[in-house]
Parts: sequence; structure tokens; C-alpha cells
Amino acid sequence: MDRIQNSMRNHGLVRPREGAVLGGVCAGLGRRLGIGAWPARLLFVVALMLIPGSQILVYPLLWVFMPREETVVVA
Repeated sequence: MDRIQNSMRNHGLVRPREGAVLGGVCAGLGRRLGIGAWPARLLFVVALMLIPGSQILVYPLLWVFMPREETVVVA
């Protein structure tokens, strides 16, 4: 699982600590795609309506596999 999370982190897919509503998946996808969190959430809902059911499986998987954004502590 660490290998998957490192790969996602290298590609810029991380769940941000700020702006997350449920798990931060849509906010992370939006950040990676260069759009805001709310447009990403709307796209997610539209995709759910067009292809019912798939996102219900995809969201929890991304929640597990997308790593949390690291916090940098400056001393």
C-alpha cells in the first residue's frame, strides 16, 4: 500500500488538510486537475448521475489509497 500511496503522492494526488468536506478526495482531485474543490465535487456528482454506482466504489478506494497531505513544521 505504501508503494501506491508514494506513486499517488509523486503524481500530486493527495488529500489536503484544508478544504476537505468528507475525506478530501474531491478536493485533492480538484487540486490535481487545477480546479477548485467545489467544481470537482459537482463533476463527481454529475459523473455519478451519468454512470450510477461506480463512484460509490471509487470514492472509498481513493479515500484509502490517496495519502494525506504532509504537514511541514518549521522550527
